[in-house]
Amino acid sequence: MSDNLDNLIEELEQYTQQNKSDDNAFFRLGNAYRKVGNNAQAIRCYLTAVEINPSSPAKEAHKMMMDILEFRNIDLYNP
Repeated sequence: MSDNLDNLIEELEQYTQQNKSDDNAFFRLGNAYRKVGNNAQAIRCYLTAVEINPSSPAKEAHKMMMDILEFRNIDLYNP
């Protein structure tokens, strides 16, 4: 599956270089990066998609990523 995602990422990277106003492509690219664990690239793609189209589903995906990354459970750090 990782090979498929790597191929998808490569294809979407090439596509977005030629189609810089396709917010859906950036959203899909962000999802692919998220699935392989590259959160920084996923966030970058989501933000690009939202910049192109403020009502993109990438807006919610970005919020979800930030909620996950910012989550802290004080009880886990202070048993």
